[in-house]
Amino acid sequence: MSLGEPLERVDGRDKVTGRARYTTEHALPNVAHAALVTSTIAKGRVAAIDTAAGERVRGVLAVMTHTNAPRLPATTGSGPSDRVLHLLQDDVVRCANQPIAVVVAETLEAAHEAAGLVRVRYATEPHDVRLEPRLAEATTPKHAGRPDQPAAHAHGDVERALAEAEVKIEQVYRTPFETHVPMEPHATIAAWDGPARLTLYDATQGIFGCRKRVAGLLGLKPDDVRVVSEYLGGGFGSKGPTWSHVVLAAMAARRVSRPVKLALRRPQTFGPVGFRSRTHQAIALGARRDGTLTAIRHDTIAQTSSFDEFMEPASVASRMLYASPSIATSHKLVRSDIGTPSYMRAPGWAPGTYALEVALDELAVALDMDPLALRLKNYAERDPEKDRPWSSKALRECYRAGAARFDWSQRPRAPRALREGTTLIGWGMATSVYPTHRSKAGARARLQRDGTVLVESGTQDLGTGTYTVMTQVAADALGVSPAQIVFRLGDTSFPETPVSGGSQTAASVGSAVHAAATALRDKLAALTGGRSEPLQSIAARHGEVEATAEAKPDDADKEYGMYAFGAQFAEVRVDAALGQMRVSRLVGVFDIGRALNARTARSQLIGGMVWGLGMALHENTVMDERLGRIVNNNLAEYHVPVNADVPAIEVAWLEGADPHANPLGVKGIGEIGITGTAAAVANAVYHATGRRVRDLPITLDRLL
Repeated sequence: MSLGEPLERVDGRDKVTGRARYTTEHALPNVAHAALVTSTIAKGRVAAIDTAAGERVRGVLAVMTHTNAPRLPATTGSGPSDRVLHLLQDDVVRCANQPIAVVVAETLEAAHEAAGLVRVRYATEPHDVRLEPRLAEATTPKHAGRPDQPAAHAHGDVERALAEAEVKIEQVYRTPFETHVPMEPHATIAAWDGPARLTLYDATQGIFGCRKRVAGLLGLKPDDVRVVSEYLGGGFGSKGPTWSHVVLAAMAARRVSRPVKLALRRPQTFGPVGFRSRTHQAIALGARRDGTLTAIRHDTIAQTSSFDEFMEPASVASRMLYASPSIATSHKLVRSDIGTPSYMRAPGWAPGTYALEVALDELAVALDMDPLALRLKNYAERDPEKDRPWSSKALRECYRAGAARFDWSQRPRAPRALREGTTLIGWGMATSVYPTHRSKAGARARLQRDGTVLVESGTQDLGTGTYTVMTQVAADALGVSPAQIVFRLGDTSFPETPVSGGSQTAASVGSAVHAAATALRDKLAALTGGRSEPLQSIAARHGEVEATAEAKPDDADKEYGMYAFGAQFAEVRVDAALGQMRVSRLVGVFDIGRALNARTARSQLIGGMVWGLGMALHENTVMDERLGRIVNNNLAEYHVPVNADVPAIEVAWLEGADPHANPLGVKGIGEIGITGTAAAVANAVYHATGRRVRDLPITLDRLL
């Protein structure tokens, strides 16, 4: 089966039969169980902590607090993804749900019972978790999400262009806090081998980043820390950084001199392990009457914690998506008494494309112009941000193919024009975009004595299909059947790879696997004199043969603008009397370069669009401002789309490898499907009802 074909998931049988081992399912002898005690105030100090009742619970081995925890060299890190951690080094409470104690016991039940008996007296201080009343306090961050992405960027004279624009819209768009809630909560098993060798079984999207971070915090050499992550039950960015519980598990294991398993309970995943920041996005668009854009201004204010910095880079999409002689974007932060926000699937680009694409729809209404025609009118033939060519771009074809599939030409211009009985029907569309990333990665391939080829690379599989597509990449390079490939990942004893985030795994790890398999193929060809010969017979004569390779990005990303693109179309049905909404149809067509597996690519794009649907209509992490605490910290009250919410979703992609992005020609698809969906749904709601809702999520009370 060739690369790109819909090979069934090679790990599928293990998952459905229970053989796949997720983090907490690794069976270690003599393992103890840990439970966190977290703060119930948003700001202050732990004035007193009484652990006596918890320590009396049968089976409790230790209760670790700031009064008895070992002192660590630091709680900060040097990497852009390193968060400031809460590791029981002082009595300061900086946000609600901050870890303030760890209970270790013989059983999980005993640990949780004892944790519930720990009594804490606080010296509370006034807190503030608000955004809107504090916009004037916003300050400029170090960068917009990445060190190579400045907080502000501009070309042309935006203010003059807006003042002279024949048609202008200026609005504010708001997105709420959102939380990742992967099916598998965060979890770690820590096991020491002597005083200075540590093994972590961790639910992480970046085993090598975790190794480096933990080693630095505990004063170890990175080579003395091994991190294993064979399977992840979702991560969506939350498991990219290393969070407090990972280090606390290692500290607890050292304290009781035995392995310790620490799994966060669902409410504990709201706040201390990242979330998407709330945003306030002010957008102004200026245009001539024929629809030509003359100015784009996009200013984002987001929130970060009082003790750390993370910027949701929502304005960056406006720098490059449409051609305009004048573009200005900025980012600012309001520091608040909350946990530190972090990467959440399509960070910045998901809320940013929502605001920009709804603003484009509003401009189309002001111009009395078809929204698709407006986007085609302002199609960027070059990257406007850096005035460079695209590595590849087929967005115009995505628009045309998507419009044809959706039958967009039949859309009436006026809102409230489509109706079935008491149901209002609306059609909306939006553009999708996400940057193409690539990092250095390594892999090794070894012909084994049984004639199979073992390929190892220290990456992670979040459920996206990495096991499967890397099997196909290796098989394609070697010219053998995927059945002859055994692919292993998730262990820092394998060649190093980057974090599984930023839609870069296929481009980065795929390039390394391709290089290693190609190097092995060349070695085998030398052994056989270039003759075709079964792998089994080569192995019988020569034994095991191994090749290792590293793939590094070149400078193409400096010469070209590298992005995946797409066009999304949505149909919504709204009850005219009750305001109840249903998305009845979603169509997405994407320019993603080369798809390595048609089955997993389709799943990733559909999954992304479901995320965008949730962003539009459901997801909202609600903060009680009086207490500074999240009140819907469970899946009963934090609403995500379920089967009944998800309509027929039609996805397609254009064939064609990107010639500059990487050796495989892929662009990455984990996040492109999210961008644009929320805006397409919001624009469809306007078309159905004539009501423009600019604050997400769109709930029925906002339509009544």
